[in-house]
Amino acid sequence: MDKSYQKLIKGNQLYAETKLHFDPNYFKNLSKGQKPDYLWIGCSDSRVPANEITNTESGEIFVHRNIANLVVHTDTNLLSVLEYAVVYLGVKHIIVCGHYGCGGVKASMSNSYHGFVDNWLRNIKDVYFQNQKELDAIENEEQRANRLTELNVIEQVRNLAKTTIVQKAWATRELHLHGWVYGLSDGLVKDLSIIHDSKEDIDNIYRFELEKPKKAVRRSKVPV
Repeated sequence: MDKSYQKLIKGNQLYAETKLHFDPNYFKNLSKGQKPDYLWIGCSDSRVPANEITNTESGEIFVHRNIANLVVHTDTNLLSVLEYAVVYLGVKHIIVCGHYGCGGVKASMSNSYHGFVDNWLRNIKDVYFQNQKELDAIENEEQRANRLTELNVIEQVRNLAKTTIVQKAWATRELHLHGWVYGLSDGLVKDLSIIHDSKEDIDNIYRFELEKPKKAVRRSKVPV
């Protein structure tokens, strides 16, 4: 039996011991609850861990990951995470972070059959189709994939803005959507400057007419 998994158990023990060495109350405080300001929607790629590349601690970022960091409106997993983060945790920023060298993006550019995942990657093929003139003009395949990675992130930020969850939040408070791309070759994040702050940032057809909740009227008690 392959026991290489035990490396993870030993790593966990070292992690816990190290945290307690510097702060004896670290896990006690962590167990009290979470109040992150950020929701991270990233790729499942093992080389792009949200906390590590942003140098943040546990409890600072709420994370959802899937192949090629997609925001699909029929994905109940993504929508459940989004609603929980926005409604119950009250995050202030949602970041869609892709990465250069993404296998999902590269696979979507070909006509090769990869299995069930091709149904998921079709969403990226749609992004390619919408930007085909620009992408086909890029002769270098790696550069073309990098640009598709950026365009895919931009599209997913737009998809977030089209959800009722985000628009309901906008009706009552500030919520900022960001698009980033992480570079595996240099470890740096590129901000695509695609920030959405209100439903005015998307086409009218996608805007829902959501009224701000009315303040409850305080009534004096009537003696019985």
